Amino acid sequence: MKFTSPLLVIVVLLISGCNFVNKPDSNTLGTNAENSAPSVLPIAPEAYTEEAKLIAVGDILMHAALTRSGYNPKTKTYNFDNFFTEVNEIIGTGDWAIANLETTLAGPELGYSGFPLFNAPAEIVDTAKNTGFNILTTANNHALDKGEQGLINTIKNVSSRGVYSVGTATTAQEAEQILLVEQNNISMAILAYTYGTNGIPIPQGKDYLISLIDQQKIVKDIAKAREMGADVVTICLHFGQEYQRQPNVQQKQLVEKLVKAGADIILGNHPHVVQPYQIFKLPGKEGTTRTAVAIYSLGNFISYQLGNYKDIGVIFAVKLRKQFPEETVEITEVEAIPTWTHNYRLNNKLNFRVLPIEAVVTNKNDPFLPQSKYPVLEKQLVEIKSHLKSLSVQQETPK
Repeated sequence: MKFTSPLLVIVVLLISGCNFVNKPDSNTLGTNAENSAPSVLPIAPEAYTEEAKLIAVGDILMHAALTRSGYNPKTKTYNFDNFFTEVNEIIGTGDWAIANLETTLAGPELGYSGFPLFNAPAEIVDTAKNTGFNILTTANNHALDKGEQGLINTIKNVSSRGVYSVGTATTAQEAEQILLVEQNNISMAILAYTYGTNGIPIPQGKDYLISLIDQQKIVKDIAKAREMGADVVTICLHFGQEYQRQPNVQQKQLVEKLVKAGADIILGNHPHVVQPYQIFKLPGKEGTTRTAVAIYSLGNFISYQLGNYKDIGVIFAVKLRKQFPEETVEITEVEAIPTWTHNYRLNNKLNFRVLPIEAVVTNKNDPFLPQSKYPVLEKQLVEIKSHLKSLSVQQETPK
């Protein structure tokens, strides 16, 4: 809330000729001037803006090799902080920072494992939080890899560390709640849904455990989020076809319908490769234009999938501005920062880290990269930048 200085009120009164001694009020004809109240000109609310940024990345895909890389046999503990050291500063610029947790955190009692049934140490959430992530989506095809208890343990292991979990729930009541996170006076609703659970059946009568993609339900959730006061609605969708670099027809149709229904930002996952982003221009209120953006797949953020673009990801940044006193919100900037998962041997152990490609090829001084790798990364950088922008802006004209 903005407060107006008392001095400013006095100045306005003097300029307007208002006076507390024997000054008739021209708007109160026929009354006793001495008994009438002084008139005070209304002061318009001060105009100002607030800004905030959404950062989103793709899959934290915890293959067994990644779990092993974080294990310290001397202390018998896990630590994965080296994964994201080189992107800490970028992730830290996000007011909302979202990643897709493509693993269960079911606990050691259910056995740590990689593909096809993932279960990783909960210490990966500590690393994510230290990096700057404050929201993890858990609605994906591996959510039930360790059954109902594994799903519930995952939610608890995320939330107990002060990180939001979205897309799965422990009760029906919890499933009905919509996550609203406010930053810099901008309220964002974050919703997450998946196409399925790899054929693992959801326990009978417990559909609330995981949010499945249902267009009608998502549209209702968007409306509900708006009723709750959301300035921005962000939808995370686990959909599409694995290893396909372009969105399919079904992805495009669903995104277009959700954008028209009021979604502002759509973040796609599941293909394990980066798919392009698309900007939508739609009719807004009172003849204005509303901008929305969707990236069909953010790709793998970190994994042990190699080659054919599976080790390339993207840090997706969307800047938002809220105008006061109107309280209108707009997308002002969209940026995509390509990343690469580097695996290398050091001290007789396989290590993993996420590198921002452009910074690496610009500096060319990474101690763990051979000089022969830089031309390869430079070529990949040019290609992925072009790929990300390969879909044209979709403009809808007012009817």
